[in-house]
Amino acid sequence: MSRAMTAALFSFTMLLAAAPAQAACFESGVGCTDDHYMSKQVLRTLSCDSLWTVRNTIFDENGYCFKTARAKETFDNEDCYVRDAGKLKMNNYERANGDRIVAVESAKGCR
Repeated sequence: MSRAMTAALFSFTMLLAAAPAQAACFESGVGCTDDHYMSKQVLRTLSCDSLWTVRNTIFDENGYCFKTARAKETFDNEDCYVRDAGKLKMNNYERANGDRIVAVESAKGCR
């Protein structure tokens, strides 16, 4: 995915808002990645691409070093420091939100 396409994908869901610890905040009722539980009902309204973006944003914010070409191009690994996703130090909101997104992606057949 080109950087222009990535920017377009982010532009329809992402808010540039002040949030603690570099947390991303998304429109459409999704909210910020690290300070509340995202509703499965709201997550179900997102496309597979948007779900992928929100889920991987959580990983990126926590220093994950991506392995796929798509994720490397989108998140660039420039500031990554954790190579094993199981070792990410996410708070309870981030972990629960990641799990909810994965469940919605599976239900929608995104993967």
